[in-house]
Amino acid sequence: MLRVEPLPAGGGFEFVDGTKGGVIPREYIPAIEKGVKEAMESGMVAGYPVVDVKATVVYGSYHEVDSSEIAFKIAGSMAFKEAMGKASPVILEPIMSLEVVTPEEFMGDVISDINRRRGRIAGQEPRGNAQVIAAHAPLAEMFGYATDLRSRSQGRATFTMQFSHYEPVPKGIGPEALRQGGTRLAEASQLG
Repeated sequence: MLRVEPLPAGGGFEFVDGTKGGVIPREYIPAIEKGVKEAMESGMVAGYPVVDVKATVVYGSYHEVDSSEIAFKIAGSMAFKEAMGKASPVILEPIMSLEVVTPEEFMGDVISDINRRRGRIAGQEPRGNAQVIAAHAPLAEMFGYATDLRSRSQGRATFTMQFSHYEPVPKGIGPEALRQGGTRLAEASQLG
């Protein structure tokens, strides 16, 4: 039996042997962990890896003749998949930090385009004769942004973008739409 719990964002993977009294011989515990890791890599929701999970082996049994490392590896994988099937995993997407420098006359079009891309404006401030717009937007929505920004600003706006953090994908946006954007995602262990 395997207990799966969420870890805080960025918590990675933690594996704990919580068995008592030698119900599973110690030499088979690493095989269980390997099976859990392999199941995590293949994902549960859309084939994306599972992240930020604590897996604790709480009970099991073995047979002196029929038990093997491969059997415990498969059992670990199956137990993890079963536990995650009872949970509510969510898909995480990369969120980018965006800074756009644009002449003021194009600011409305630039902000409108960021909003259309599921972006959130974090602030704006003047810089010389231009306005600087700070925002966060999902990477899946940012493909083609350079071309769109040039079109909206007659080639006068510039932007920089870098990874900021991961956030759960909003309900109603399926994995297929995210794959079309070319993003690399991960499943989280938020067991809601």
